[in-house]
Parts: sequence; C-alpha cells; structure tokens
Amino acid sequence: MRAGLDLAAPRCCTPPTIARRTRLDPTGNVGAATRMSTLPPQDQPTSSGQSPREPELARGIGLLQATSLNVANMVGVGPFITIPLFVASMGGPQALVGWVVAAILVLCDGLVWSELGAALPGSGGSYHFLREIYGRYRGGRLIAFLFIWQVVRSGTLELASGWVGAADYLGFAVPGLEDRLASWSIPHGLSVVAAAAAIVVSIILCRHIRPLAWLAVVLCAGTLITTLIVIVSGLWHFDASLITLPENAFSLDQAFFAGLAGAMLIAVYDYLGYYNVCHMGDEVIAPEKTIPRAVILSVLIVAALYFTMNIAIMGVVPWESIVERVKNGEPVAIGSEFMEALYGHNVAVAFTFFIIWTALASVFVMTLGYSRILYAAARNGDFFRIFAYLNPRGRYPTVALLSLGILTGLFCFFSLGDVIAAAVVVRIVVQFLGQILALHLLRTTRPDVALPFRMWFYPLPSLIATVGWVFMLAAEYRFLPIALGVMAAGIVIFPLWRRIVEAADRAGI
Repeated sequence: MRAGLDLAAPRCCTPPTIARRTRLDPTGNVGAATRMSTLPPQDQPTSSGQSPREPELARGIGLLQATSLNVANMVGVGPFITIPLFVASMGGPQALVGWVVAAILVLCDGLVWSELGAALPGSGGSYHFLREIYGRYRGGRLIAFLFIWQVVRSGTLELASGWVGAADYLGFAVPGLEDRLASWSIPHGLSVVAAAAAIVVSIILCRHIRPLAWLAVVLCAGTLITTLIVIVSGLWHFDASLITLPENAFSLDQAFFAGLAGAMLIAVYDYLGYYNVCHMGDEVIAPEKTIPRAVILSVLIVAALYFTMNIAIMGVVPWESIVERVKNGEPVAIGSEFMEALYGHNVAVAFTFFIIWTALASVFVMTLGYSRILYAAARNGDFFRIFAYLNPRGRYPTVALLSLGILTGLFCFFSLGDVIAAAVVVRIVVQFLGQILALHLLRTTRPDVALPFRMWFYPLPSLIATVGWVFMLAAEYRFLPIALGVMAAGIVIFPLWRRIVEAADRAGI
C-alpha cells in the first residue's frame, strides 16, 4: 500500500478508540511493547488469528513541511516581543554576541536532537527518547514522568508567551481596545482575548495532519515574508551612526557575563522550536533523513534571519531609547514602532497584523507538537489514558489538543517576562541536559539501536551544549529554584500519580 494512503476507520458506526498503556518488555524497550485498544466489532481479531491494525497517526510530513513547522515555531512573535528585552539585557548592541553564542548552543543541541530523532523516531520527542533510553534503568520511568510534568508547565508557558505578545500588538493596532473591553465588564481584556484565541486554535487543530502540514507551510511563508519586510526595510533605511557601543561594552567582568547569560536566555527562547518536528516523529515521512535535515536547516535559516533582523531594527530605532523604556517598565511594540518610524502610523497598523500572523504560526505548530507529547505519554501509560484518544476519522489526539488550549489560556494572565524566563529555565534540567546524557547512554549501551544519523565531531557538540546550558543555569540562578521546585514536586507526586493513572485505567477513564 502506498505511503500516505488514509488508513482511518470507516466514517460511520465507529466508536471512539483509545490506546491503552504500553508495557515494557524485559529489556525496557518501548518499541517491543504490546499495545491494546478498545476495538470496534469490525476490528476484532479475525478467525485466522490476525489482528487488524490499530488507528495510528498518519505519516504526511516531508522535509518542506518539517522545516516549515520548525521555522514557524522558532520565529513566530518571539523576536518582535523580545528584541527590547534582549538589547536591554546587555545595555546596547553588544547583546548581538548573545544571539551568536545562543545560535552555536542550539546548533550543537540540535545535533543531539537530530541523532536521537533519526534513531528513535516517535511521537513525543524528548518524552519518547527519555523513556526509551532511561526506561531500562531503575527510576527510568520517573525521568520520563518528570519530563511530562515539566512540559505541561513549560510548554503551555511558551504557548502563552506567544499569545500574550500577540495581544500586546493587537493593543497597538486597535488603540483603546483594553478600555473598551473593560467598559463591557471584561477585566484584563487583552489577556481574555489571548486566552480565547488559544482555545480557538486548539479546536482548529483537530484535523488530519496532512492539511495541517500544508497549512504550516502557508503560515511559515507569511512568517518569512513578515521577517523579510523588516530586514529589507531596515537595511534600506539603515543608519550606521545609530549602532554605537557604550563604554566598556566588552569588559569581561561579572556584569558582562551576567548580561550575556540574560541575552542568551532570551535568544534561546526565540530559538525554541528547532526540535518541534521530533515531537511528531510518527507522522514524518522517512524520519531518519527528514528529521536531521529539518533541525539543522531550521537553525541555520532562523539564526541568519534573527541576526540580520536585529541589525536592521537597531539601524532605525535608537537602542538607547529602547533600553530606557524597558528600564521604566514601558511596553515596546518594536516591530510596529519600527514600521511607524519609516512609513507612518497607518502602515505600522497594517503591518501589525502581519506580526500577529507570525504569532499565530508559532503557537499553531507548538500546540500541534506538544499535543503529541501528551498523546504519547498517555499511550504508554504515563498519563491519563483519555489523552491517548485518537479521532477515528482524522487520527488526531483530540483531548490532548483541547487540554493544551485550556491550560495555555490560563497562563495568558501571567506577565510576559515571567512566562519567558520560566519557559526556558524549567526545561533545561530534565529535557536538555537529561537528553544529552541519554544520547551518550544510547551510543555506549544500546548496540541494538541503529544510528542512521551520527553527530558530527562527536562528542564535541554535546559537550558544548552541556557547557552552554550549565552556564545559563549558573548565571540565571534566581530562576533555578523554579526548575528545582518543579522537579521536586514531580518526584513527590510521582508515586501518587502512578496510582491515579492505574485507577483511571481500571475505570476506563
């Protein structure tokens, strides 16, 4: 049967199907696990003893779609809301060093994702990798659980940051919107709009992956057009005299490295998503080739776009005014203000909707990716079984998608700065560092796993990534209690969580 053919169950008379928990074989290998499901009568084992195929996620993501999913996730509204914070972190254009260092960090970490994604393609990304590798060891299931525990928070925080940023730009395009909503007895009006949008998008994503993959290409195209408009306009009107460095800009003292860590934290937040396609490994065509190429291409494309975009904006808008406004706690809609300085208010308002488009593209693909993590965890018995429900026609995880929309909506009422910091720091310990160690374990203890893609200059990129993540944690130590608190809570709750999952499974929930 040719690839991509729809294997969904008949459209009529098909009761919901929910994948039940996966049991590890004696080696701890998820790939060899036995999966059971509640099957409709027509899907029961035949008299010949052969069982029909369970509903599965459909493979419909090629290299173009995979790269588009990553790029749309990475660009999004990120640079349009973080450039002011980024410049202020080091007090001038020297903050661009942070972009370069962060790009090297995520490229090295991207090689870790590429090797794992090619060797162990599957839904869930890091969850799938951690469970597959650490599941062989005592306490391995706890590590997988801790990842799910933190991704429910960091993932929805990341999604909320996109919606909060988009709402701020909507406030620029529609002056007085917040006051108008308040007059209708809707407090925190823009936050309410952001939360409602998060839920609506999660409903829209309840579709078969094939049209969504092509929609991601369209959204990515809009994102690239928006970014290129800024770059071309900025370079055309570039004023080199505005790119001046403050005194002692590169004094290698404590303040410099603290500022560099802050700049890297923001830059890494903007780069997040270079691994998005790994969350959808079960839906990728030829994942052993597509995933590494998509990860590496997306990092290179976005790094070039980000660096040029920062230069273009700082060549039009004086960085001193940006830093001063950030210090005073004033909102800075840098993309719209950039266009206003060049072409006037009306053009800036029109362009603001392009920026909102980029935000939509980003949260669109992020919601898609994170829903697959929850689906995979539930399918393997590490989350409520109901999250493994696949719509029998479209084969998408309905409960996971809608739950993400609701949780994201709740986080839309938090401040943008807190959301960004928490989204990055919380995932470093378990996801990024834990995954680097997992790769070394895979190479040294799992000769049974083929490695169709191998990291270049192994192990140097993984060591560089480790140093980068540890440096950020050490320099941004004020956020470390957040990460450790999330981990500690997960460790305490894990035994109770297992009992809840087992009880829910017995009850058929």
